[in-house]
Amino acid sequence: MTPHLRFAPSPTGYLHFGNLRTAVLNYLYARKHKGHFLLRLDDTDRERSTEAFADQIRDDLKWLGFVWDAQARQSDRNARYEDVAARLKAEGRLYACYETAEELERRRKRQLGVGRPPIYDRSGLKLTAEDRERLEAEGRTPHWRFRLSNTEGGDGLAPQHTNVAWDDLIRGHQTVDLGSVSDPVLIRADGTFLYTFTSVVDDIDFAITHVIRGEDHVTNTGVQVDIFRALGSKPPVFAHHALLVASGDQKMSKRSGDLALKGSRDLEPMAIASYVALIGTSDAIEPVRDMDDLARRLDLSHVSTSAARFDLAELRALNGRYLHATPYGEVADRLAAMGIGGGENFWMAVRGNVTVLSDAKDWWEVASGAIDPVIEDAGLLGKAADLLPSEPWTDATWGEWTSEVKRATGAKGRALFHPLRLALTGRESGPELKMLLPLIGREKALERLAGKKA
Repeated sequence: MTPHLRFAPSPTGYLHFGNLRTAVLNYLYARKHKGHFLLRLDDTDRERSTEAFADQIRDDLKWLGFVWDAQARQSDRNARYEDVAARLKAEGRLYACYETAEELERRRKRQLGVGRPPIYDRSGLKLTAEDRERLEAEGRTPHWRFRLSNTEGGDGLAPQHTNVAWDDLIRGHQTVDLGSVSDPVLIRADGTFLYTFTSVVDDIDFAITHVIRGEDHVTNTGVQVDIFRALGSKPPVFAHHALLVASGDQKMSKRSGDLALKGSRDLEPMAIASYVALIGTSDAIEPVRDMDDLARRLDLSHVSTSAARFDLAELRALNGRYLHATPYGEVADRLAAMGIGGGENFWMAVRGNVTVLSDAKDWWEVASGAIDPVIEDAGLLGKAADLLPSEPWTDATWGEWTSEVKRATGAKGRALFHPLRLALTGRESGPELKMLLPLIGREKALERLAGKKA
């Protein structure tokens, strides 16, 4: 059987690293098993869904290298939801309720006050046709709840304990007691549908076989399994991963820009994909160079059920490791677009000292621009300038030159190399000077050894 998976973001905010993890796990699972991947925009929230957010989500995923087999959006499928809702109403599984949000909140507080769980008491089922007519005459519009398939109590209304169970690919055997859950609202009073309902209908219609999502959906999954069964459909296989927890004071929220993917475009797409796929697993967090390799490594049994801490500094360090192994051909056009020359020799010289690609601009300035040299030992530098060989230079020039300076001055180790680095680069540390020196060239080197800006 070909697996069918989906990523179903709500375009009510930005794609952040938390929901990106869900996207990556679904995408990699589909890729590993040669399956079908659907991008579905769950945009039934009319007030907060925007086309700008939808465009940003698609753009972010494309930038990361996602390729989807199909795309859908829930706002195009209202007629289908109406048909399914009509069926559930006719079968008595959807029933009308007229309480306002304020009335429900007061009822909830009363239940908590007497030590009872705040579960909806199915008052809507007690209403007669006359009651409903009277309430609607008062201007009330019903919302619609799904009657969970738990056993009714002695009053014919209060739900009793009925369990829904499934074998979760990450969390193992899971059970949700439907008797501890309120009958969910599937249709709002304004006639719009809620995710709990539309997601099930879509998963049925698009033949979704596997759903990988956050652990905050576990209880919701129990409810949705009941809806699948009410519609005569086999539920998909579920896997619920632990949520990412942001470190420090950053927020993992789609409506906060703190950890939005759009603000991290200075990082490499595969470094990001590697990090969110491997964090919170028993596998080593390392940069993987392509999606197929990352997909081969995916094993949901390695995903921890404990929350993983997302650390942007750790991700940036991983991005550096990715770039340190990146061949020139993969970045040549991007370097040129930043005005960086020097070709492969420059990139091989500096790639071990960049965290993000734009760091290369600083080293290009060191190699080809005008810097302020730092003079630590003028006497040593003067002698070094006298011994500076003629060009052309190779990566052997640095070793030959410093050996001559060592013999002439007696300086060695830090006393020799530190003053030379400070003068030639203005930096305490950086790329190997045997590779950087030929890029600086003799003219600039002489000026810098003399303490002149060059």
